[in-house]
Amino acid sequence: MFKILLVDDDRDFSKAVIAYLGRSGYEMDYASTADEAYDKIYAQVYDLILSDIMMPGTDGFQFASHIRAINRNIPLLFISALDDISSKHKGFQLGIDDYMVKPIELDELLMRIKAILRRSGIAQSKRLVIGDTVLDREERSAYVSGVEISLTQREFDIVFKLLSYPKKIFSRQALMDEFWDSETTSSTRTVDVYVTKLRDKFSSSKDFEIQTVHGLGYKAVIL
Repeated sequence: MFKILLVDDDRDFSKAVIAYLGRSGYEMDYASTADEAYDKIYAQVYDLILSDIMMPGTDGFQFASHIRAINRNIPLLFISALDDISSKHKGFQLGIDDYMVKPIELDELLMRIKAILRRSGIAQSKRLVIGDTVLDREERSAYVSGVEISLTQREFDIVFKLLSYPKKIFSRQALMDEFWDSETTSSTRTVDVYVTKLRDKFSSSKDFEIQTVHGLGYKAVIL
């Protein structure tokens, strides 16, 4: 199930959107301000963010700029009463994926969400760009600040998996099940060896780190 964060100080509007998208099969979360949204984004992973522009405190433009600085891949859709071309232009310059003007048709919002998530899934399945770190699945290549990082196939698969789901914890067994043959005689501690190698190889990257979650496994954290 896709998880969507709605950021909007209009509670009546937000309630309607959350109810409609919830009935359409999406898991919804809500923040009334950008500052509240930051706390939620740092705590969990979202597949899409819907944001107003005119909000108390940090506005939608500042919010989008901050999000794009820490995550270039997560889709962003503005829903705003601002209907002028300069606002739309500024939003797209900041890296949003779509722009809707209030009042909106919820059916149209649903169609746009489906299209964005479809495009995002195709793009993210092939290439990850996190700051100056780039991983390309088709080429099975990795670069940090333009310098190629030499990785084995399994090393690439592990780091690509972790970075595809920032902050999600993967157990050693889960990684073994996905990237090792079922006939392997290696223990789950083999994963520790690979993670140590990846940390060393990506030591020049200031974009992410692989953290140990004691008793559980590993997770990638975007810096």
